[in-house]
Amino acid sequence: MALHLYNTFSRARERFVPADPGRVTMYICGTTVYNFAHIGNARPYVVFDVLARMLRRSYTLVYARNFTDVDDKINAAARAEGIAIGELSERYVGAFHEDMEALGVLSPDVEPRVTGHIPEIVSFIERLIESGHAYEAEAHVLFSVASYARYGELSRRSRDDMIAGARVEVAPLKRAAADFVLWKPSAADDVGWDSPWGRGRPGWHIECSAMAEAHLGATIDIHGGGQDLVFPHHENESAQSTCAHGGELFCRYWLHNGLVRFGGEKMSKSVGNMRLVRRLLEEWPGEVLRLALLTAHYRQPLDWSPQLAIDARQKLERMYGALRDAGIAGSDRDDGEDPPPAVLAALENDLNTPQALAEIFALVRAANRSRDTGERLAAARSLRAGARLLGLLKRDPAEWFSRPNARCGGLSDDEIDALIERREALRSDRKYAEADAVRDTLAQRGIILEDVSGGTRWRRVR
Repeated sequence: MALHLYNTFSRARERFVPADPGRVTMYICGTTVYNFAHIGNARPYVVFDVLARMLRRSYTLVYARNFTDVDDKINAAARAEGIAIGELSERYVGAFHEDMEALGVLSPDVEPRVTGHIPEIVSFIERLIESGHAYEAEAHVLFSVASYARYGELSRRSRDDMIAGARVEVAPLKRAAADFVLWKPSAADDVGWDSPWGRGRPGWHIECSAMAEAHLGATIDIHGGGQDLVFPHHENESAQSTCAHGGELFCRYWLHNGLVRFGGEKMSKSVGNMRLVRRLLEEWPGEVLRLALLTAHYRQPLDWSPQLAIDARQKLERMYGALRDAGIAGSDRDDGEDPPPAVLAALENDLNTPQALAEIFALVRAANRSRDTGERLAAARSLRAGARLLGLLKRDPAEWFSRPNARCGGLSDDEIDALIERREALRSDRKYAEADAVRDTLAQRGIILEDVSGGTRWRRVR
């Protein structure tokens, strides 16, 4: 396997060579379970699911993806509902699993939770104190950035930029502004655990270091997450893990996906421009959303829009249509067909999903153009084997086309309004051909527009 990955640490594309081919380790930062996942949250789990599928072709993989089930936001949400944090987090863990299953994301091997690893976290912090890399102050424990000369190597930021980027509070208890919290005291009405420093709970960064060590070891092969985690989270993880292990390398390959944007801004709960996965699943099959997330290269930003989902549905209809017309029936059972070399090569090249999809559509065209039954069937089987690496084309083609509203866009009112706004903006810019394309796309999905004085009205047709 000639897998090459872009390593954030080296800022270069490198050939993946595991420390132990018999046990490849991967840790992906998981979600904080105080609310439902939005489509931006889902992107890394879809992306790294593809990577896990690739790795398992050649190696025994141990894949860990954590849940953060205690933090300030969880405490506040539980307090607002008058329930325990365990009840709140269990609700959203269950919802997250449902969403990921709908998106075709396979379960990792390990799903550690912070609340289940408090002894490991306390032990980890004690080692940092003993080695002079952390200190206690006013019932807090903080990591001493000055004690680690290589701090900042991953993010390549200056000390001033790192302080600003971390939005650190320059509290009197800190020796230096960049020092970060490993353990903090809990208020009387907040969840907490006994520790050598008093009743409290872990800081954010320490949890992943302790859980990665507990399940994967001191050095891991791959650590992944969104680009917004490079600093401060992954920078701090790298520092504290390296120091706790006597200078031993923490991670060999750092991978980071681009963020999902909506309306020109990063999609986030705090901004309020979220598109929840479970709401989108009311409008689209999960496979449509999965394909939409894979249309751009994982390291690039992805602009979410209703049109992105419409295009993904059309692509899937073409793929499933090629399978159906070639005589392939039933859901995918992995018949042992080798994936097409061109699709495999694209994914081995830093998970180049746009190129992989281009190769898959070359097979769609080959299957559709062939007049030889055997050639068409062979192309369709190869098509499905290639799509399998992306977690696509798992359903029975006949079932795909028989589902309710198979040819109806399934657009929500908000999404229709957003497309109409886009059309009107294009018309204002005199981009009439593009505006007409939006209108035609809506018409294909059973949405008829009527231009009236002062705006546009629309109606659904069956």
